[in-house]
Amino acid sequence: MSKFIIFSGFWLISFALNAKIRIVELTCDYRTNPIGIGHLQPVLNWKISSSQYNIIQTAYQILVADNLRDLKQDKGNIWDSKKVSSSASIQHAYAGPQLISGKIYYWKVKVWDNQHTTAWSAIADWRMGLLHTSDWKGAKWIAYEKLADSNINVLPTDGKKDKFNANNILPIFRKSFKVDKQVKNAVAYISGLGQFEMHINGQKTGDHFLSPGWTKYDKEALYVAFDVTSQLKKGENAIGVLLGNGFYYVPPVKGRYRKLKSAFGYPKMICRIHITYADGSSTDVVSNPSWKTAPSAITFSSIYGGEDYNANLEQQGWDEPGFKDDKWKLALSVDGPALKAQREEPVKVFEHFSPKQVNAVADGQWVYDLGQNASGIIELKVSGKKGDTVRIIPAELLKSDGSVTQKNIGGPSYFTYILKGGGTETWSPRFTYTGFRYLQVKGAVPSGKAHTSGQPLITSLKGLHIRNAAAKVGSFSSSNTLFNKTYDLIDWAIKSNMVSVFTDCPHREKLGWLEELHLMGSSVRYNYNAAPLFKKALQDMKNSQLENGLIPEIAPEYVKFEWGGDMFRDSPEWGSSGILMPWYLYQWYGDQQAITDNYAMMQRYIDYLGTKAQHHILSQGLGDWYDLGPHPPGVSQLTPMGVTGTAIYYYDLIILNKMATLTGKKADALKYAQLAKAVREAFNKQFFNTQTKQYATGSQAANAMAVYMGLVEEKDKAAVIDNLVKDIRAHQNSLTAGDIGYRYVLRVLEDAGRSDVIFDMNSRSDVPGYGMQIEKGATALTESWAALPTVSNNHFMLGHLMEWFYSGVGGIGQQDDGIAFSKIRIYPQVTGDLSFAKTSYNSPYGLIATDWKKTGQSFEMEIDIPANTTAILYLPAGVSHKIEEESGAEFQKIGYASGRAKIGIGSGHYKFKVN
Repeated sequence: MSKFIIFSGFWLISFALNAKIRIVELTCDYRTNPIGIGHLQPVLNWKISSSQYNIIQTAYQILVADNLRDLKQDKGNIWDSKKVSSSASIQHAYAGPQLISGKIYYWKVKVWDNQHTTAWSAIADWRMGLLHTSDWKGAKWIAYEKLADSNINVLPTDGKKDKFNANNILPIFRKSFKVDKQVKNAVAYISGLGQFEMHINGQKTGDHFLSPGWTKYDKEALYVAFDVTSQLKKGENAIGVLLGNGFYYVPPVKGRYRKLKSAFGYPKMICRIHITYADGSSTDVVSNPSWKTAPSAITFSSIYGGEDYNANLEQQGWDEPGFKDDKWKLALSVDGPALKAQREEPVKVFEHFSPKQVNAVADGQWVYDLGQNASGIIELKVSGKKGDTVRIIPAELLKSDGSVTQKNIGGPSYFTYILKGGGTETWSPRFTYTGFRYLQVKGAVPSGKAHTSGQPLITSLKGLHIRNAAAKVGSFSSSNTLFNKTYDLIDWAIKSNMVSVFTDCPHREKLGWLEELHLMGSSVRYNYNAAPLFKKALQDMKNSQLENGLIPEIAPEYVKFEWGGDMFRDSPEWGSSGILMPWYLYQWYGDQQAITDNYAMMQRYIDYLGTKAQHHILSQGLGDWYDLGPHPPGVSQLTPMGVTGTAIYYYDLIILNKMATLTGKKADALKYAQLAKAVREAFNKQFFNTQTKQYATGSQAANAMAVYMGLVEEKDKAAVIDNLVKDIRAHQNSLTAGDIGYRYVLRVLEDAGRSDVIFDMNSRSDVPGYGMQIEKGATALTESWAALPTVSNNHFMLGHLMEWFYSGVGGIGQQDDGIAFSKIRIYPQVTGDLSFAKTSYNSPYGLIATDWKKTGQSFEMEIDIPANTTAILYLPAGVSHKIEEESGAEFQKIGYASGRAKIGIGSGHYKFKVN
């Protein structure tokens, strides 16, 4: 039987005398036990786990110590917050004495709850990075060679001819050093541009790929830190470092693909290894011109064009003690950019894909089908004679004859391996990646196939998926097979474009087009704990912002596109990520610091937009990019220029008003509110037809954005939404909105309770959309709605339905006044032929999960609400329906509206049944 309670005291009444709580998932700056914190106020978070109901934290105490002994005795010799009355378990900035570079700090937290229970967490830690230039202890940037100043180009213009054509040396470095005493701990701080791989005593350090994250290198570079204690030994040791080009230098080599021609300099590195001995003494090994350097066996490497490796150039033991490096040259001391600690997760290797099929094609070549289009590299295992050469060409699509095509992703881009002979050789590229499903092999024969040519034998060829290591925090499945496939389709595009930046595609451009951040941000956040990567994107915007305040469409801005004037540099729907993302980070994670850190950038950008507005209307840019009009996709076809740009301008002002109010900037808040009012009036005067209740051409994008941004007068809102639905129905339940408009179409329909329309639009495969892409064989979201073979088939920008899977079908969202999901809204959209859906999101406060099923005349729903939060549940039920909670948990019936029963619940596991 259900138990009802008095709502006024609901959240704080104690129901269990012996509730148990555990403090779990302690993080520092969103990461678990991070190394290399580069600022003085690390942010500490924790979660509360309990099987009891209605648990709310009432107070906490944080202890920080520089030794485990004190902390185990509940002493914080560095900082003791004392008991603080607060329910917040997130965003607690360290507030003790100044932290010291390189030092490790241990911390734990004690929590009191509303059930008179207390608990200590386990101990966590963080290690500081190098806070000041002097902390590098004289380490120098070193290189094999220096790029001539006349050839440096930090912002190339697309289409300009090369000043020169030449490959560059991909160097290796080494340094021997002695360890004479017992090592207590050792930490390496290192940056290598464009990317590095570090070895100590012959073993790779860490499991990163393409570290450090790429940046606007004329402004800053990132460094990473590794605990290398276990890699050191008593006596002679050796450090070895390989360098790749990355975006730091795209080699101008004819015959290899490149989208752009950035040339910040030739590869270079800087390193400090700090060794602390058991007796308390310490020493440093730092990069300087005494290090030795030589060319590596990597003979070509480009972030776009692939990588070549000649195994005959390997120098056995080059990264081990005792290696004779007398023929190597001394490293060259060079200048380098300012350094900052990398805060986002590194890129790593994840899934391995073995071939589903291997087919012969013309000229004795072979095509491997890995079955999944993904960002990645290859792993080749091959045996043959010294000097045999294997070339592998990656691609997303096939020609009619079964061979690969690179027309849609840019080519030639390939991997080449030259064998040294003498058994099975294993190789993977180190400093490039691309997007592919198919691999075409030239110069070798797959194992198990007829082998009469004397060519090398491939015993294994796999694809290794690479992506940012942000933890997975969401899941979704339902009774609708097409929806499940669509979830996977979008997820693979997210994963394939989540590296050091959020890219558009993993092959042709690999650029951080900014509209994706605010439009696809919710879809990403429901699935991955990517807050640090979003914050890194904001730093990239700050570094790329122009003197006049413009935030360009790409950040880091590595190229200036001049085709069509400045339409590919100045589009408000793109640059507005600089304003919207700090607000979204606050809404989703409670991260107010993101607003504070980026406020000046936001002010400069909104001022810039004001200079471009004509009578408050912004008409520049790309508009609703890739909408479905009568012509091939590109610049907006169905929605006139000025609609999307002005709508986003107005929304920027509304959000800026909220952020200024939140941070106590009253004058700014008033200014933005007044300007927003003027923009709203101008927008409606310019675009709204008071007779037809349509905006501009009545396109899906125009009407949806006007509603979502709050530009529509309340009295006209229902009519405009009705026009949106009529347009969709008139197009036989198909979409026409593009990159900018489609998210708002979905948001408006869901908010209006019209998920039936969303279902109808997205449960078919005979019109452009997700179903058509899957029907055509796509395994990752494609650039165009119709999965055109002429454009990218692994693209990030159109995956907005992912958000609806979580917020609509799964029903997981926030109440209007909720921050970081402390006040949860559960509103499942039971529509179409859906008979069940299972959804989960590990929020900043803990796991939120819904599992509903519809059978005959009943509706059942299991719900998990994390400790330290409350929720409002909207069950599909009327006054005449019987509602039961089968585990006997207390809940509060608040009322009924719009065919829903509104129910208040606290933390815990619930199982509701509606008859």
